[in-house]
Amino acid sequence: MSTYVPPGWPPEVHPPGAERFEDTATTWLLDLVPPEYRRYGVLRRYPVVLARMAKHHVAASVEAARQGFRTARTELTGIVPPHGIDVVLDVYRREGTRLVRLAQAVELVELAMRGTFVPEDPEYRRRFTPKL
Repeated sequence: MSTYVPPGWPPEVHPPGAERFEDTATTWLLDLVPPEYRRYGVLRRYPVVLARMAKHHVAASVEAARQGFRTARTELTGIVPPHGIDVVLDVYRREGTRLVRLAQAVELVELAMRGTFVPEDPEYRRRFTPKL
């Protein structure tokens, strides 16, 4: 049984190979996607499918935060005072950072579910170095 968890591993999810790894991963992933996803039994039957869907959902959130950051100043000028826009941009920066880390955690969990998580792989460091 593996007890190693890489940097960025979600604390809510047991390590790959540990008892209840898949259960804790499924619960965590379901919390990341829209609540309606809980209706679909296929996502509990095949948690790797849920991981894939969560990966796309979180990636879309990352892109939405980036787009919001890029357009906030022009879209909010005249609606929000300049200091308010600066605060909004700070929120986008913070949320963008959180979402990028979340996307990386989802990818780690998906790799573990697929049985392809190999932290010693040189590709690992490249893929899981935060890119904001």
